[in-house]
Amino acid sequence: MCGIAGLISYDRAPEPEVLLGMRNTLLHRGPDQQGLYVDEHAGFAHTRLSVVDLEHGRQPMYLRHGDEEYLLVYNGELYNTEELRAELLAVGYHFEGHSDTEVLLAAYSHWQGACLDRLNGIFAFAVWEKHRKRLFLARDRIGVKPLYFTIRENSLIFASELKAILSVPGVTANLGADGIAELALLSPGRTPGKAILRGMEEIKPAECAYFSREYGWQRRIYWKLHAAEHHENAEETAGHVRDLLKDAIERQLVSDVPVGTLLSGGLDSSIISSVADIYFTARGKRLKTFSVTYKDQAKYFKKTKFQPNGDDEYIARMNRYLGAEHFDVVLDTADLAQALSAAMEARDLPGMADVDSSLLLFCRQIKDEVTVALSGECADEIFGGYPWYRDETIRSRAGLPWAQSTDYRFGFLRPEWREKIDPQAVVMSQYEAVLRDADTSPEAMPEQKRIQEMVRLNCDLFMQTLLSRKDAMSMACALEVRVPFCDYRLAVYLYNVPWEIKEFGGREKGLLRAAMADFLPREVLYRKKSPYPKTHNPAYLGAVRGLLRNILEDANAPLCALFDRAQLETLLRDEGRAQPWYGQLMTTPQTIAWFVQVNYWLKKYRVQVSL
Repeated sequence: MCGIAGLISYDRAPEPEVLLGMRNTLLHRGPDQQGLYVDEHAGFAHTRLSVVDLEHGRQPMYLRHGDEEYLLVYNGELYNTEELRAELLAVGYHFEGHSDTEVLLAAYSHWQGACLDRLNGIFAFAVWEKHRKRLFLARDRIGVKPLYFTIRENSLIFASELKAILSVPGVTANLGADGIAELALLSPGRTPGKAILRGMEEIKPAECAYFSREYGWQRRIYWKLHAAEHHENAEETAGHVRDLLKDAIERQLVSDVPVGTLLSGGLDSSIISSVADIYFTARGKRLKTFSVTYKDQAKYFKKTKFQPNGDDEYIARMNRYLGAEHFDVVLDTADLAQALSAAMEARDLPGMADVDSSLLLFCRQIKDEVTVALSGECADEIFGGYPWYRDETIRSRAGLPWAQSTDYRFGFLRPEWREKIDPQAVVMSQYEAVLRDADTSPEAMPEQKRIQEMVRLNCDLFMQTLLSRKDAMSMACALEVRVPFCDYRLAVYLYNVPWEIKEFGGREKGLLRAAMADFLPREVLYRKKSPYPKTHNPAYLGAVRGLLRNILEDANAPLCALFDRAQLETLLRDEGRAQPWYGQLMTTPQTIAWFVQVNYWLKKYRVQVSL
């Protein structure tokens, strides 16, 4: 993966020093190579993490085809590179190496924006059509790789991370009433296309756009999930899923640098690790797997409805099953709290607190052994694994299933901000916008129609928070994390599978278990869903309480310009009224830590609060 940035201006030539400044903010994403391009209207900056074709994948990459000239900066991986290369060779294109960057640039030259319909991968890229003086931007269908931008009069600035845009002279971090509403009521989630700060936006998943002097800003969604009849029975469906998933995993194991897998002992990561282990063994290689836990976790672990057991015994069982080389990463409470600030800087926004910082610390350790890792994110969204898919009461309720504490969250805002915000309208506008766009079959039973709406809600909103976390924390460590369950072919197929087949055997993700039964030991195959592991050590709660206490003792703490000091004091005491902040991933310790991150963000990024 890489870091990309650029500046298009029709008033004056971009300054190389500005592009260098943007590039320097993204060096963590691509420490292997750096590139720069500047002409009379366009400037591109690139930092490269070399994964495939270390010699010929340098960027910005230039292509002249007839009278046309193209410059490309690209962050991502294509998993159908060889098929595309064969098509392009057949029509006269030539290639210096075997990088997917070369293939992508030729594909754009040949098919223009329609090339997006042919790409299987995770990507965010920009093409400068020098002959037309026009910029093209695009992002992958699922939204795995980020792409932010801001438009100012006759100029556009874009980058993989907000910090690169904020490094441009004259660009400041400004928070208005809409941003405060997003921060207080939706964070760490966001409205698609928004980036909380005023004037900052994000190319949406499956969106592309042109920017030119003549026509300004033009954008469109090039793909979405469509309803269709499903004609296969349960057995045929399981076979189809097995073939698609195996192919997705195996395509994503291709690399010129070391590859490993994240292994939690849960269903999703264990499936990926098992398929990868077979793939590696057949080629005379040994897979590396990585697991994370916390110091004294066994001592303090408490079972809950949503986390019925710890990971250790299942990780051990998978280790005995696989022939892989396994690495256990054990995180300490003090390090977890200390890394909250680094995790916020990686994301450029307040995030999921220690759910973020633990992944950041984990990725740092993984990077010592491999450059690419495969992870099990996003299976729950497309297979219906979350509790709210199966709980009919929650499933039928209007609103966001993971945002059931809107009034509680709203109560933390200072009174002057509460007067300007309608909390239910903020949350429901997200919900209603997704449902308006959701394609459901008119012939479908009400249950199937609602499941398709739930898939869209989860893929468009909840999953984006997890993908943003994964990209930010891993790329802060120059680690490329691939997510096979985000293969769009799986999403397309599963969108129309009837719920009774998805819930095969009356179990969450029953279809996935049936499809991959031959790849796992029985204990892991039938393990009940368990979320990403959080520390249960009471020392962590004590640590973040101490951090927030220090903030509240500062009369000029920026946090208290937005949030009510008395309510924060009540949270510190946790007098039995605390509610989950963002689903079950963020409870009292994470809520306190989130406020610590907000204060650090406001101060570090010099965020100006105004109407």
